[in-house]
Amino acid sequence: MNSRLEQLATQLKLLAPESRMLALAFGLACSKRIEHLLEEPEVVDCLKVLGRYVAGEATAGELDKASEAAAVLANRHRGSKSIDGCGHAAVSATYGISKAMAGKAVEAAEYCAYAAIYASGGYAAVADRDAFEPEFAWQARQLAALAEATASSPASQWPHEQTT
Repeated sequence: MNSRLEQLATQLKLLAPESRMLALAFGLACSKRIEHLLEEPEVVDCLKVLGRYVAGEATAGELDKASEAAAVLANRHRGSKSIDGCGHAAVSATYGISKAMAGKAVEAAEYCAYAAIYASGGYAAVADRDAFEPEFAWQARQLAALAEATASSPASQWPHEQTT
């Protein structure tokens, strides 16, 4: 959907294991933009774990547990059974958090963009491809900035991963 982001993600090898922290940090950044759309406090709690993990304050085990919980919460959201798969912006926001926590940064970005646009203008807004352009541009800039920061100081940018 966001071709600039997909191209950048490919160049950065965002799906590679060595890019996991970058993917998580980018997913977190996208998620924070739509956090206000979340309806379930448990999803907010999961997002907090992701934030703590990226900051080096949570273990991989804590992240895994919260990631599993986020996936369950996304799939059981009352709007997820609607015909178009969204129901309302909170569903897409919840799926965005779930994907971000799983390290699926591009998928997370797509869900988060959809949630933001849906919240700002409903079905009509998401049907207008141009409505996504500001969010898509922000996402590409954000990923590039995070990648640049990582490249300039990789040893200090991400805390060492902890294990449970």
